[in-house]
Amino acid sequence: MDTINEVTKLERGEIAVLTLNSPPVNALSATVRNGLAAGFKAAAEDPTTKAIVLICEGRTFIAGADITEFGKPAKESASLFDVQSAMEDCPKPVIAAIHGTALGGGLEVALCAHYRVAVPSAKVGLPEVNLGLLPGAGGTQRLPRIVGPEKALEMVTSGQHVPAKAALAMGLVDELAPEGDLRNAAIAFAAKVLSEKRPLRKVRDQNEKVEAARGKQEIFADFRKANARKFRGFLAPEYNIQCIEAAVNLPFDEGIKVERKLFLELVTGVQSAAQRYVFFAERQVWKLPDVPEDTPVLPVAKVGVIGAGTMGGGISMNFLNAGLPVTIVETSQAALDRGLSVIRKNYETTAKRGRLTLEEVEARMGRLTGALDLSALADADLIIEAVFENMDVKKEVFGKLDAIAKPGAILATNTSYLNVDEIASATQRPESVIGLHFFSPANVMRLLEVVRGDKTSKSVIATSMQTAKKIGKIAALVGVCHGFVGNRMLSMRQRQAQAILLEGAMPWEIDKVLYDFGFPMGPFAMSDLAGLDIGWNRETSKGETLRDRLCELDRRGQKTGAGFYDYDEARNATPSPVTADLIEKFRAEKGVNGRSFTEDEILERCIFPMINEGAKILQEGKASRASDIDIVWINGYGWPVYRGGPMFYGDTVGLPRVVESLTKLAAEMGDEWAPCELLVKTAAEGKRLQDL
Repeated sequence: MDTINEVTKLERGEIAVLTLNSPPVNALSATVRNGLAAGFKAAAEDPTTKAIVLICEGRTFIAGADITEFGKPAKESASLFDVQSAMEDCPKPVIAAIHGTALGGGLEVALCAHYRVAVPSAKVGLPEVNLGLLPGAGGTQRLPRIVGPEKALEMVTSGQHVPAKAALAMGLVDELAPEGDLRNAAIAFAAKVLSEKRPLRKVRDQNEKVEAARGKQEIFADFRKANARKFRGFLAPEYNIQCIEAAVNLPFDEGIKVERKLFLELVTGVQSAAQRYVFFAERQVWKLPDVPEDTPVLPVAKVGVIGAGTMGGGISMNFLNAGLPVTIVETSQAALDRGLSVIRKNYETTAKRGRLTLEEVEARMGRLTGALDLSALADADLIIEAVFENMDVKKEVFGKLDAIAKPGAILATNTSYLNVDEIASATQRPESVIGLHFFSPANVMRLLEVVRGDKTSKSVIATSMQTAKKIGKIAALVGVCHGFVGNRMLSMRQRQAQAILLEGAMPWEIDKVLYDFGFPMGPFAMSDLAGLDIGWNRETSKGETLRDRLCELDRRGQKTGAGFYDYDEARNATPSPVTADLIEKFRAEKGVNGRSFTEDEILERCIFPMINEGAKILQEGKASRASDIDIVWINGYGWPVYRGGPMFYGDTVGLPRVVESLTKLAAEMGDEWAPCELLVKTAAEGKRLQDL
């Protein structure tokens, strides 16, 4: 066996085997590209070799590009195109042997082999869109030539991983190999190619499927229309579509030029930088600076939930889905029955949509036990309280739990604002108390804020993070402060939105700016959805706020058909003349002469105070990293992933600009809006929040 370089070896013979071994995922680094290009050249020039098998060691085939190289100066090395040309133009059959995953650049390499063999557990795909990119090494031009433009559109804009069996059916793979015997099967396939004198089949020359779609622009128009909502704001899906159009309408070499041009636009743009940042942030969030990886974790085999309402039921479903038994406690049989029936109904609805079998529904419900007494939680390893958001109520519950829960049990509160340390003070075991702030609906929303108290033990923190991962959440560890990270920053945006409203903008003008920025909805549409009467009381209402006056008119949001907006029977919103008149009168009472706002002004007023509050959170040590804050906002509040989160966005627009805007705002509205010390210092030093 010849050593080509430190990651590539060539076993010569009639059927040569080129083996790549670059842990952990055989990413297409400069070293890997050099090894592959040299290996194929050596095999092609060897007169004894008739065919070449490319295979990878470790747990996967080439899993994709080395994204750590993006945005950095190019190294002196073979390009990916050099590797592909060495394969595609090789005068001897090249067979790619695939196990694990062949994703992105990995599949683009495999598509330059003349044939592909895969084990049944393998998966292939072009997921670059998830990093704000498109396949930049011919993937958008070769893929539709095999699977057709319709399927190619679906694959490149979703980034889906296609199982080997489906890949075989669509022609991406030529043969399935027995699991665990890929090498021998690939060599046997190569021998068959030689004995049958099969041609050197280049994907780039297979034009039948793209030519059949030529002139059928409705393929692309219909696809864009069907996915308009999902793709809103993102550049990468549209650029991927344009590349598939080029594959259909242009010769291969011209299509490659289009692909390259659009790839370079994306890879140097802000959206892809943001999405790549989020990719790494989602991995970084699990690394806890002061909680060692070898911290002992506690067993969590049985879970208790207090409260069978919307939150308690949703929280319970997370654990039932993960195979853990749950005991849910309510104060009355009626409330318990109602909660259990809602959980069952949710599962049955999922089953009707084909995402669960009826057997799975029964299995999950079989893991759920209802109870009317906290003593039923005596043997639970983790108990999560999801009762009314009131400190006295929560402290009473924790005082009772302290006497019931077994030693070592984790006692968690689902509070979204309240002081976890004060709740913990109701027990004799504050080291066992932690905040687990689920977001509503808890069985759907991905984020979990893990709130560490002053006395929370590291084992409880480590166990909570591990449990979050087990139930499919992305967890951010935060400290105790009012509203923690997410709601604390949200309150800044809400206050500014209300201030702008009083100063002259209409709710729909403010909402439009934030919707166009990429949020699912603006603050006033969000209030209508949640219900304006949350915490409102008709008996005590004195019409002191716009919300009071709307509620007094029975305009309580979507549920009453009117709030800040008017709603039709399908809950479609339209600006309300009633609300506009109410706002004008309210301003007049306050002596405010309304003025107009530019969209940029509204955006800065809503977003920059959030960035400042995030910087305060970092300054106070309530979050470990700016990227953790961004993870909270992307996964809990609908911040558009292509803008990277509020802290990344601050870096994007420039911290000096943020500081200048906040300084001006403070001069007009008071010192609480002034840029914090950390923000001013970071801006002055020319640094970024994401690097702190």
